Amino acid sequence: MTSAMIVALMALVVAVVAYALARRTARQLAQITEMYWQLKFDHGELKAKVDPAAPAAPNHQETFVPLSQLKRP
Repeated sequence: MTSAMIVALMALVVAVVAYALARRTARQLAQITEMYWQLKFDHGELKAKVDPAAPAAPNHQETFVPLSQLKRP
């Protein structure tokens, strides 16, 4: 009976240690996830500041080509 109690207590100790490690790992994962999204957000903001604005669309009068110029017999 004593050996069964010792095995049960050892299993309880192992379970408590595993539970504590799992909680710590979950906390670390939550911190890393939060840091990842913060870094991604900051990178997007900095990229928006650095990237030049898109060039303005050309004036429609400059890009118009009449069909009579395209149809040459």
